[in-house]
Amino acid sequence: MAIDEAPAPEAELSAFRKWTTTASVMLVTVMQVLDVTVTNVALPHIQGSLSAGVDEVSWVLTSYLAANAVILPATSWLAERLGRKRFFLICTVGFTAASVLCGLAPNITTLLIARMLQGIGGGPLMPLSQAIMWEIFPLRQRGMAMAAWGMGIMMAPIFGPTLGGWISDNWSWRWIFYVNIPIGFIGFLVSSAVLFDPPYLRRALRVDGPGLVLMAIGFLSLQLFLDQGERNEWFESWAIIALALSATAALFAFLIRELTTDEPILDLSVYADRNFAAGSLIMLVVMVGFFSSMVLLALFTQKVLGYDAWTSGLVLAPGGVGNLISLLIAGRLITRIDQRALLALGCVLNAMSTWWMSEVTITVDYWSLAWPRFVQGVGVGFIFVPLNTVALANIQREKMGNATVLLNVVRNLGGGIGVAVMATLLARRGQGHQSAMVAHVQAGDAETMERLRAWTSHFAAQGADSFTAERRAIGALYHEVTQQAQLLAVADVFWLLFVLFCTSLFLLPLLRRVRMLPPSRTSAREASAPAAVHAE
Repeated sequence: MAIDEAPAPEAELSAFRKWTTTASVMLVTVMQVLDVTVTNVALPHIQGSLSAGVDEVSWVLTSYLAANAVILPATSWLAERLGRKRFFLICTVGFTAASVLCGLAPNITTLLIARMLQGIGGGPLMPLSQAIMWEIFPLRQRGMAMAAWGMGIMMAPIFGPTLGGWISDNWSWRWIFYVNIPIGFIGFLVSSAVLFDPPYLRRALRVDGPGLVLMAIGFLSLQLFLDQGERNEWFESWAIIALALSATAALFAFLIRELTTDEPILDLSVYADRNFAAGSLIMLVVMVGFFSSMVLLALFTQKVLGYDAWTSGLVLAPGGVGNLISLLIAGRLITRIDQRALLALGCVLNAMSTWWMSEVTITVDYWSLAWPRFVQGVGVGFIFVPLNTVALANIQREKMGNATVLLNVVRNLGGGIGVAVMATLLARRGQGHQSAMVAHVQAGDAETMERLRAWTSHFAAQGADSFTAERRAIGALYHEVTQQAQLLAVADVFWLLFVLFCTSLFLLPLLRRVRMLPPSRTSAREASAPAAVHAE
């Protein structure tokens, strides 16, 4: 059989080919996800090396996300037009080549262009790999398949900051891009040998020009709106207002276009399936909480506690350990118990973690931060596997690529909303707490005077003259007030995330349980669709 040919629909792939295919698509996809996270902690090194301003270097992240937001919704359509295997290989080569350009960039402009090319190449990899794995494994094995896939996808953003910090500190920021070269090369060789285009994958006959333009404008405007909103004071900026209006108008027109055209770029008919529609809503809510809590903890450890990037990454790392454990357990339980029970457990563990974090203090030690992260990692695993399984269980094979694209669009949207809202709340609550605390710091207040005397004595003991010691004492007291205000703001946001995860429990009844049929019955019916299930 030629490598481009699909096995007969009724024939199940050998275990070797299943896991070889899994390894190839995971290798490339994890490379892409890891690259996004390691870049975050390398920004100070990039800024100094290329003599870039703060606003300029922030576009190293924004340019990638903007390109990602444009290409991601078109993934299914491009896979149909080019062939899924060919498109996957093109994206692998494109991402790897763009990584080389990023590492070689002599200035910030070249780096931004290379990052946009990276975003175009990397965006489709996750939904394509998810669709491939969902197809090659029969329904009864998809829980374990999603668990294996999730180990790489969910742990990459957890260990990425630690890896990125170590590479940037010990080698050079350019190596966070160069390490993609051998990974991309091996991934390309293995993928070209094992991937195939399924016989039912239809070919897109024409280009939906209006839909393509509306999609690009809408998702690009939305991504820039979420990314730049807090930095530009949201609707106090005419640029942000223009982005909001552009996103709203273009996405509304895109929605109408997709519902009326014969050849849509995104087939929204999959939302007619109750589990997929409800699963998408739950995915949006959960991703808001997951991404915002992870970024919030990183900001807290670095901005409030003064940790460096490496130590901050070590705080996030226990989440990966917990995630590994729960993914393995969830993959085995997914076919045996009600998936909604696993989802409920995951939401409760995330709520416990965020409640725990809302009680942090300035004197918090490492383990008081690491244990909540471990608990949250366990909770995320119990959400990821059952949610994907239930959402995609009844989707027809020919629509699977489109469905995984939509889930990833929702996932990215949830992450963007979560980080944007978190940043806004953190800034506003910090300002509010600081104003309230400053109002109580008065020259005649006994406690205030006692703190000033303590700081003055401290600096005088270090050799400062009386005038300098007093000036430095005032600065130290102001720093204390600012630090306490930031701490209270972090606690407030974590408490709101606790409420969010508790609220997500009320969405679970929208889902129907998926029951797996015995293997003897599924093998014949999975030829046309993965609907060999009973939904209750």
